[in-house]
Amino acid sequence: MAGARHSATLEATDLAVARGGRVIVEGVSLSLAPGDAIVLRGPNGAGKTTLLRALAGLLSPAAGNVRVSDDGARIFCGVLNGAKAALSVNENLRFWRKLYGGEVGPARAALGLEPVEHRPLRELSTGYQRRVGLARLILSQRPIWIVDEPTAGLDAGATVAFERLLAEHRADGGAAIIATHEPIEAPDSRTLELAQ
Repeated sequence: MAGARHSATLEATDLAVARGGRVIVEGVSLSLAPGDAIVLRGPNGAGKTTLLRALAGLLSPAAGNVRVSDDGARIFCGVLNGAKAALSVNENLRFWRKLYGGEVGPARAALGLEPVEHRPLRELSTGYQRRVGLARLILSQRPIWIVDEPTAGLDAGATVAFERLLAEHRADGGAAIIATHEPIEAPDSRTLELAQ
């Protein structure tokens, strides 16, 4: 992978995660190296989001551990998008630029947000709101993407755009773990199935 700019790694060993005092996921071991992608699947309630939050460092494991080569390497993008409904698309993107760096224009263009860039998020469709949330991945410039249902609410064109961004991220040495119920084009990815 000559010329790759990312090199962070993540490893989980015998991970157990609890929610509400009850262990939801246990015995999970996985590793992400530069260029890797893992697609996380399982029925509703199997603990996909809970596991992602633990991998992102947002929940403490009940057992096992998560090691990341660089603490600042991860970004979690959940289904609630982390955006402010009262702010316009551009205002949300500029806020994230101040937080993470990155360039607003390329992130906006990559997800086809120009037609709605001046509109408040609360006025947008679910699909456009999801696109705004996904733009945070680009702005963050973090090598490890931890993404919950990235294509939920997206039309076919936006889904293809996300798949292209994911492929470019991996080609650049980035890695991703993605929970999804939808088919997603991620060549050479591994699948991790969670049972309920």
